Amino acid sequence: MKQEAIIESILSAAEARGSEKTFCPSEIARELFPKDWRAHMQEVVNVAISLQNQGKVLITQKGKAIDLNDIKGPIRIKGV
Repeated sequence: MKQEAIIESILSAAEARGSEKTFCPSEIARELFPKDWRAHMQEVVNVAISLQNQGKVLITQKGKAIDLNDIKGPIRIKGV
């Protein structure tokens, strides 16, 4: 149930922003888990990685696509 909610929230945010605007994974975590969102950040990132592997979103850093096997620092998500 939780993973489906994360998928839905990421895809909804990506669609709402379009392919030009990005959002932080923390926005999804804060929306779904307001009391302990930090504890769910890795889970949100993992779902975003899965969605990128399916071609549904793009994960970026400083405006550029990144190597998903070497994520360091803050990332952004955007629709494709």
